[in-house]
Amino acid sequence: MTIVKPRIDIVALPETTGSVLYCLYEILDSVGSMWTALTGEDTHIDGFDVRIASPIKGVFTCVGKIPIMPEAGLEDLPPGSVIIAPDFLLGDDFRDTEHWQASARWIGEQHARGANICSVCTGAALLAEAGLLDGRVATTHWAGAALFETAYPNVKLKPDLIFSCAMDDESIITTGGSSSWMELCLYLIKRFFGYEAASQTAKIYLLGDRADGQLPFTGPAPKREHDDAVISECQSWIADNYHAPQPVTRMIEKSGLAERTFKRRFTSATGMKPVAYVQTVRVEEAKQLLETTLQSVEEISAAVGYEDSAFFRRLFKRMAGVSPAKYRQKYQAIRNLGKPMAQLA
Repeated sequence: MTIVKPRIDIVALPETTGSVLYCLYEILDSVGSMWTALTGEDTHIDGFDVRIASPIKGVFTCVGKIPIMPEAGLEDLPPGSVIIAPDFLLGDDFRDTEHWQASARWIGEQHARGANICSVCTGAALLAEAGLLDGRVATTHWAGAALFETAYPNVKLKPDLIFSCAMDDESIITTGGSSSWMELCLYLIKRFFGYEAASQTAKIYLLGDRADGQLPFTGPAPKREHDDAVISECQSWIADNYHAPQPVTRMIEKSGLAERTFKRRFTSATGMKPVAYVQTVRVEEAKQLLETTLQSVEEISAAVGYEDSAFFRRLFKRMAGVSPAKYRQKYQAIRNLGKPMAQLA
């Protein structure tokens, strides 16, 4: 059975800013595969089929003299799952160009055929040109407000918003400034592949609030390969029994080795002391519970094997860089992407 990947077509024009175009392309194209490459975990996600599409034939340069080689012309593309109009640097006569009008017509036709249309920053102007934003709430870069007032007065522009998605229609999405490509990427990944895939992508590329450094973004390290069968069996046991009391003592008993011998062999095989290994497994499980459940910190502490929740909080902050509550808040922002403000109250 052939699996058809969701397709994403990113519109490229001479007015396109290359940084946004290629950030969108790289991140959306790597969904699932990059997490597996970095952690060794199989996500069972085939990802998106991402293409750069343009009405312009052949290689051309965009803003900053960055070369773009379109993978398809607009007329070559069947109806797509998602079309993205990235950030554009718009001059006074941008509406007069043939490629702008051709792109706007194509986007309007594609939406009528069922495609989802998204924009980043001033890419919203292309959606407005296609008539898709008339009477709708939309957002763009704050500096584009005057342009919309003059060129597209029928749009209900809210330049204070970072992300605009209608409550009853997710087929048209606009985002704010140029860096809002991050929110759009995470939203699309969550929409097509689920929250976990979006969370993994945020951790890989450090998308979101980085004020607390890299630790809140770290995921599980790849399992170190070794040929010590006894230690491998203990690793398998702790993966299922991380919450058990006195886990190191129980692994020693399970191994049948003397305590000093076990600790030496465990550290040699895994690169970590047994206690540190258990703490890592427990904290990673706690992260998952904080991201995916509404359990209290005390309940999560007990669930991963720490009856002393104060100790758990200190350990978690040391290993994750933030408190459990702040970690949950950080990833809740991903879960809430695309929800209308009324649903977040």
